[in-house]
Amino acid sequence: MTALAVSGPTVRARCERLADGFIAGAAAALPWSTSATSILIGLWLVCLLPTLERESLRRIFHLAAAYLPLALVVLALIGVLWADVPLRERFEGLTPYAKLLMIPLLLWQFSSRDSGRLVLYAFLASCCVLLVASWLTLYVPALWRYAKQPGIPVRDYIIQSGVFTLCSFALLQRAITTWQQDNKRALAYALLACVFLANIVFAALARTTLIVIVVLFVLLGLFYLRRRGFLILTAAVIALAALSWSTSSYLRWRVSNVAWELQNFTPETDTSSGARMEFWRNSLEIIRAAPLLGHGTGSTPAMFARQTGVAQGAPNAASNPHNQIFAVAIPLGFIGVFVLLMMWIAHVRLFAARDFPSWIGLTVVVQNIVSSLFNSHLLDFSQGWLYVLGVGVAGGIVLRERVLPPASPPPS
Repeated sequence: MTALAVSGPTVRARCERLADGFIAGAAAALPWSTSATSILIGLWLVCLLPTLERESLRRIFHLAAAYLPLALVVLALIGVLWADVPLRERFEGLTPYAKLLMIPLLLWQFSSRDSGRLVLYAFLASCCVLLVASWLTLYVPALWRYAKQPGIPVRDYIIQSGVFTLCSFALLQRAITTWQQDNKRALAYALLACVFLANIVFAALARTTLIVIVVLFVLLGLFYLRRRGFLILTAAVIALAALSWSTSSYLRWRVSNVAWELQNFTPETDTSSGARMEFWRNSLEIIRAAPLLGHGTGSTPAMFARQTGVAQGAPNAASNPHNQIFAVAIPLGFIGVFVLLMMWIAHVRLFAARDFPSWIGLTVVVQNIVSSLFNSHLLDFSQGWLYVLGVGVAGGIVLRERVLPPASPPPS
């Protein structure tokens, strides 16, 4: 028996179809609802587990892209042992790491069967619907009462700008690669990408997203354009940036407000940028006290309370260093940081090609790395699951198409 649990080919095929459908539904739900995403991921897992095959799963776990996420979770589990906080807080600190266990399962699922692109298309279609809803709630006052705020129908501007960034650069890659074969289709891709980017500029701008966009434009030019094309892209980006700056007061306010926030931050006058600098300063002091192994899983809120003198649970208490390196170093030390960096490197290497699935995976990984300089996005729900789904699904497609040799058919 190579399957972990299966009662017959008909039941197995049904479980496979349901698993594919549920994970596509989870990807579509992610920009809209955390509850729906959690439910669909649970249903996906229930349907997937009976279809797992030991031999092919073992081949997946030979890859660094699969076993390094598992290693980080195991390290966080071991870190529970030396945390000097109540047991409940230890396991609360472990929970955000658990989602990384899904990466090897997704890699196996979509390297075993040709259904990964369904998930990508479901995610893009869902984001297109959200895009329409965002523009409508931005410019139709009658709809404002149905949205969280104008231009942001659901969730928040951070997750909305993040998923729209991924969609826009996926479409730009398609525009470049299809230009020679079909100019009209390429222009349609480019136009839709610009609509996504315009929404970020005018409706839902996270300042970290601007840095991500710059990095992704550079990668897009280096991967897919020659020198002349890269120069044309650079000029176009500069022109679009100047146009956006001159026409979007929202963009000017968000960017120019950074200096004011840094200069006027006090414990009583909390500002986003100023608070981050304070979080980082306190994080360095906490890490210095236990640099190798950290303070244990779940210890971050308690360590901030001791460092700042503000009790846990207080309105102005800090519990998040807003940097992924620090968020791992505080509980797991330099060993945890090393595993995290190795995982990121392994995932970048997995997507080091110029095909479409590799570009999707690379944009997801690069977005997470860059945004994690200013946030702990890998351990957050929405951005963390975006990373898990992006790496798992795109990585599975890549493994199926160009990395793993064909598996021998299971014996009857």
